[in-house]
Amino acid sequence: MSKKKAFVLRVDPEKMEALEKWAADEFRSTNGQIEWILDQALRKSGRWKSGKPT
Repeated sequence: MSKKKAFVLRVDPEKMEALEKWAADEFRSTNGQIEWILDQALRKSGRWKSGKPT
């Protein structure tokens, strides 16, 4: 099992509300939604290859 690194993230309250709604709409936790968004952005930019462990 991979370890996860914790860190503080400051987010505008309106963006956080939108993110929480988006996560709920897709049956994910807010944290899971943030990870999914980051994963998608990294893959799209070519900075994360699909062969790397998640």
